Amino acid sequence: MPRRPRLSLVMPAFNEEAGIAEAVAEAHESLAGLGYEFEILVVDDGSTDRTAERVVELAAIRSGVRLLSHATNLGYGAALRTGFEAAEYELVAFTDADGQFFLEDLEDLVPLTDEYLVVVGRRVDRKDPWRRRFLSWGYNLLARTFLGTGVRDCDCALKVFRREALAYLLPESHGFFVNTEMLCRARRFGWDIAEVGVRHRPRRRGTSKVSLTEVPRTFATLLQFWWKQLVRAKPVPAPAFVEPDVLPFPKRPAPPPYRRAA
Repeated sequence: MPRRPRLSLVMPAFNEEAGIAEAVAEAHESLAGLGYEFEILVVDDGSTDRTAERVVELAAIRSGVRLLSHATNLGYGAALRTGFEAAEYELVAFTDADGQFFLEDLEDLVPLTDEYLVVVGRRVDRKDPWRRRFLSWGYNLLARTFLGTGVRDCDCALKVFRREALAYLLPESHGFFVNTEMLCRARRFGWDIAEVGVRHRPRRRGTSKVSLTEVPRTFATLLQFWWKQLVRAKPVPAPAFVEPDVLPFPKRPAPPPYRRAA
């Protein structure tokens, strides 16, 4: 009988008091329903409301919920990195705290980690406003063209990583460029990335933290990353992966070699 998946779910949150309890409770029920052994790591990124208090209240009655806090707002990428570094299980997933994803869809992503180091969602029938969908389409086109991400929805906030591979993808970006950075680095290592359609729904509580002011900043970051990491950098050889059984994250100077699971 195969062992049930062991998964750490990271949820970055900034001023999500209105909906964080509902989002975490729903995630908890979804993961329990899937039969996973799991933990939920909520990273409070310097919220000025009662986000952290809501998570503490929920952690008191739901096992496996942990709160990690930043004293000040450091950004989406920094929050993800904090959660990734604290994760304890073999698989590490993340989603946003706005409740726009059905966590049951992990059932379609997780089995693919037997073959792929990185498995990402693609929002089907996306429920965001048309302007945001249009900007996302343009950004994904640029990311595929300049950075070779190879996916249609690089910013979809439902992704799963094998933990030993995630050690080499930990983001340096503090903002919303984090998804593109991690996928681009995985591609440069020669890793295949699986992309799976997932359901999407409107935000039910709170307000989006992605504003139009982020658009030029993220585009500028993309171009800078392209110039420094792809144009001027030396090619990265495609290695063969040997799975380490090491906790916490291994500190290695070189990327891991890649070997598909049998």
